Amino acid sequence: MSLISPAARDALEMWLSHQRALKGSSDNTIIAYQGDVTEFLAFITEYKAEQQGLAPLARITVTDMRAWMAQARGTGIGARSLARKLSAVKAFYRWLAEREGFEPTAVLFVRAPKFQKKLPRPLAEDAARSLIDAIEMQSEKPWVSLRDVAVVTLLWGCGLRISEALGLTGADAPLPETLRIIGKGGKERVVPVVPAARTAVDTYLRACPYPLEPNAALFRAVRGGPLAPGAIQKVMARARMQLGLPASATPHAMRHSFATHLLDAGGDLRAIQELLGHASLSTTQAYTAVDTARLMEVYDRAHPKA
Repeated sequence: MSLISPAARDALEMWLSHQRALKGSSDNTIIAYQGDVTEFLAFITEYKAEQQGLAPLARITVTDMRAWMAQARGTGIGARSLARKLSAVKAFYRWLAEREGFEPTAVLFVRAPKFQKKLPRPLAEDAARSLIDAIEMQSEKPWVSLRDVAVVTLLWGCGLRISEALGLTGADAPLPETLRIIGKGGKERVVPVVPAARTAVDTYLRACPYPLEPNAALFRAVRGGPLAPGAIQKVMARARMQLGLPASATPHAMRHSFATHLLDAGGDLRAIQELLGHASLSTTQAYTAVDTARLMEVYDRAHPKA
């Protein structure tokens, strides 16, 4: 942050603390915010050829903003990444303007670049079942196979993120009928645990060679430490190659499949939002787009052409 004035640096640190304490932003979000706003402040300092204290920052123009965005695009980043950076800068400026009493319209006026939102890539129900069957055959150690099946069953059966599943400890066993999950940004939600997931975890625990300890990870690596996400990603990669499934068949795709299969069964979108822990309903609504896209594919195949 050497290019940034002490006043701007202090303001950024205060804003990050605010995001962490009052907004409940995750560590990864804070790191991304810090990097994005720091890059912006460094650019403005160089672009204006002077350190930008709080008073100069209040005089940023639309032209300045467009210059920054043009420079960022020149580095080769995509529209989605630039939109994320702009969102961080706007959030910082809203807070700074309220604190310092200036008008942030020039910054907030700038539109984010348009980009094609990526729709979730869920698996069909039979493909998800086949994937779990294939995962069971990947390891020579039976307890490791049971472990991997238990983790992936939790992702699919409960809609957990892989970090949430691997964050479970011995204190969570045996799994109850509902789990209290702390998700992104410290948001808490209650998730029903389907019988298949409880059974899979119980079967793994009976075979696991390591003792069940309340403060230790529920899912253990081969040497006894906490299981890393990469291990599940690798075993899924091997299984999907054997089955000829696309590269999009990742651990996170199992979570997408949970949501889509619930929607197919008539699940309420708002309830699915709660189960997934999405902060915004618009995030969950992406699954309706998937459902509509699949419906149109079926329509195009079945509809008699004139």
